[in-house]
Amino acid sequence: MRAIRVRELGGPEVLRVENVDDPTPGPGQALVRVEATGVNFIEIYNRKGIYKSPLPYTPGEEGAGTIAALGSGVTDLRVGDRVVSFNLKGSYAELALVDASRLIAVPDEVSTHDAAAVILQGITAHYLVTSLYAVQPGDTCLVHAAAGGVGLLLCQMAKRRNAIVIGTVSTEEKAELAREAGADEVILYTKQDFVAEVARITDGKRVQVVYDSVGATTFEKSLQCLAPRGMMALFGQSSGVVPPFDPLLLLRNGSLFLTRPTIAHYAATRDELVWRAGDVLGSVRDGSLRVRIDRAVPLGEAGEAHRALEERRTTGKVLLVP
Repeated sequence: MRAIRVRELGGPEVLRVENVDDPTPGPGQALVRVEATGVNFIEIYNRKGIYKSPLPYTPGEEGAGTIAALGSGVTDLRVGDRVVSFNLKGSYAELALVDASRLIAVPDEVSTHDAAAVILQGITAHYLVTSLYAVQPGDTCLVHAAAGGVGLLLCQMAKRRNAIVIGTVSTEEKAELAREAGADEVILYTKQDFVAEVARITDGKRVQVVYDSVGATTFEKSLQCLAPRGMMALFGQSSGVVPPFDPLLLLRNGSLFLTRPTIAHYAATRDELVWRAGDVLGSVRDGSLRVRIDRAVPLGEAGEAHRALEERRTTGKVLLVP
């Protein structure tokens, strides 16, 4: 099969297509013929060495397709079933292995591309608004990168819970997308100080929660946007890793809460995974949650997909098509 292999850390150019042996499913595993692969920042972090992966390796965890083969002990799935997962091992490939317990059936009314585009980011947005900080009617939340893949989903989900949503974006085009997704107010951080704008919009009351996937360039200012006892959810670091800081900063800004979550801890069990995935895919199926796919590019253009994501040239999800 064809797969992207990373043999050295570095820029997007280290993502190269190679021919490798087809994987064979072991006990409890399924082999998925990948039809669409979700591209995520975690693969950029791996490629750069921020998160460690033994070399050489095939990137990717998110994807959707059909089951090509089953290992022993798997009785509730069939070859040919349409499935999606964010636990595929090496989904930048034509075939990928996964523990069968981490697969989710794709509803007939949901396309494979939409399933691949929404499963990881949709569940991320879901746990952020339902569990990490359970958004209540009337809460005000600040969503950074509001026109990105998670950002657009966060705006929709928070608005459905009757929150007041403030988004930050870099361009007027992205601002319009954020508004379409439910953002009540949109701040162009390239032209405006988002701390001052949040204070103006909220009449100085500030926000109950900040959803920050940007990291280094927004972190301290995000804390300044929080009301006393507010929650800072730092769930990404697209601009770089937040440097060490004095915890007294949380006290000075109002006895704040800070968390650095990961999806692995919010979909740890089969039951929780099925619940969150069912909510997300069900909302896509009935049209109440819109999935925006920025681009779907051939597997061999994985490097360009990474460049577009890193340079913030995307609005919505980036897919690879093996």
